[in-house]
Amino acid sequence: MTQSLFEQPKPLLRRVAFTIPGQPVAKGRPKFARQGAFVRTYTPEKTASYENLVKLSATQAMSGRPPFDGPVELTLEIRLQIPASWSKKRQQLAEAGQVAATKKPDADNVLKAVKDGMNGIVWIDDAQAVEYRISKRYGTTPGVRVIVEQLPLQAA
Repeated sequence: MTQSLFEQPKPLLRRVAFTIPGQPVAKGRPKFARQGAFVRTYTPEKTASYENLVKLSATQAMSGRPPFDGPVELTLEIRLQIPASWSKKRQQLAEAGQVAATKKPDADNVLKAVKDGMNGIVWIDDAQAVEYRISKRYGTTPGVRVIVEQLPLQAA
C-alpha cells in the first residue's frame, strides 16, 4: 500500500517566503477591445498592477537566486481587510478568527494572480506547483503570505 504525499515527511530542499502587502486582488477576466477589424485582448489594470506588486515582492525575496526548476508546494495565507462598517464587536470577532471570510475575492482567483506574478521569478512556470495550501481570513493588516517549497519529486 502506498502512503499519501501528505503523510510522508518531506526533506526541505529549497524554500522562499514573502508577503505581498495590501488588500489581495483576484485575477480579473481578460478584456477585449476592438481596433478596426481586429480584437485586442488585455489584462484589466487592477490585475496587472497587483501582478506587478507580486513580481516586486517575489524578486526581493529571491535575492538574485535562480527560479525553482522542479515540483513545488505553494502555501497562501490570504488576509482580507476587516470592513470598517462592521460593529466593533463584529470586528473583534473577525480579528479573533470567529468570522469566516466568505466574501470576495475568491481564494482561487487570488491564487491565479499570485501564481502568474511569480512566473519566471520564483519558478519557471506556474505548472510546477503541484501541491497547495490556501487559507482566507480577516486580519488587521491585509496581505498575502506566500511560501514556496521545493518537493523531493521528479518532474514529468
